[in-house]
Amino acid sequence: MDATRLRILRELADRGTVAATAAALSMTPSAVSQQLKLLAREAGVALLEPSGRRLRFTDAGRALVVRADDVIAALDRADAEMAAYRTSPRGRVRVALFPSGAALLLPAVLDFMASSGVDVDAQDEDVPASAVPPLLADYDVVLTHRDERAPTLAGPRVAATGLLREPIDLVLPPDHRLAGHGEARLGELADENWISVRGGFPVDDVLLSVAAVTGVEPRVVHRINDFHVIEELVAAGRGVALMPRFSVQHPRVVRVRVAGVRAARIYDLVTRPGATERPAIAAVLEAFRTAATRVDRSAEH
Repeated sequence: MDATRLRILRELADRGTVAATAAALSMTPSAVSQQLKLLAREAGVALLEPSGRRLRFTDAGRALVVRADDVIAALDRADAEMAAYRTSPRGRVRVALFPSGAALLLPAVLDFMASSGVDVDAQDEDVPASAVPPLLADYDVVLTHRDERAPTLAGPRVAATGLLREPIDLVLPPDHRLAGHGEARLGELADENWISVRGGFPVDDVLLSVAAVTGVEPRVVHRINDFHVIEELVAAGRGVALMPRFSVQHPRVVRVRVAGVRAARIYDLVTRPGATERPAIAAVLEAFRTAATRVDRSAEH
């Protein structure tokens, strides 16, 4: 089977439509359709079938997408091995990060990579973990986060590595009755107004998990994904919030541990399976691990 056609098939699986695939590959939709027909002829079985005005994968088509990942990963490994003979890791690595994770780790990662010959192209992508796998169509590495109770994103087409555990703490106004306590139970805040992030993001998942454990249903009055804004509202007495420990920066809020339950988010590095065979990607992943280790050590002191 032609490797170029396998790449087109995988792109279609990632992007969902022939038009989006054509745009991503700088092809015309008719050229994409023609290449997919030739691939089906090579495979000797239907790979796609009509579904309204769109196409959907047959069982054979879905199976071939997974095999296409294997073939393309093998080709990428071959390219990487040849590159390793010629020079040290070089090239561009496209990285997506959620904003608070970027603030915590990206400066150190860029410092580590500054003289490596690897160009890190970083962009922020503030999406729930469930929306991360499609990002691999455009990025080599995605830094994402999830509630520690949530399952890993790893699967046949996704490799995920745990990087860092960040506790989730309660954030209170300085004059709150519990502000002088080292820890507080959610039950002590049953009548409070809560400020949380949008549904599907780890902090809100933690709030829901804690509520399920304690039986206290929080009254969420605002949903804002910017932690700086959340801190300003808490400092102004507009409510209480849960926030990741390393994101709390405001001088007029008080951070208190949540008692009685484990509350944390996990940082995951997500790539294609086999992506670490590319020296440039492996170097970027190692830079993230080193940065995370520094955060862990500083948190101990």
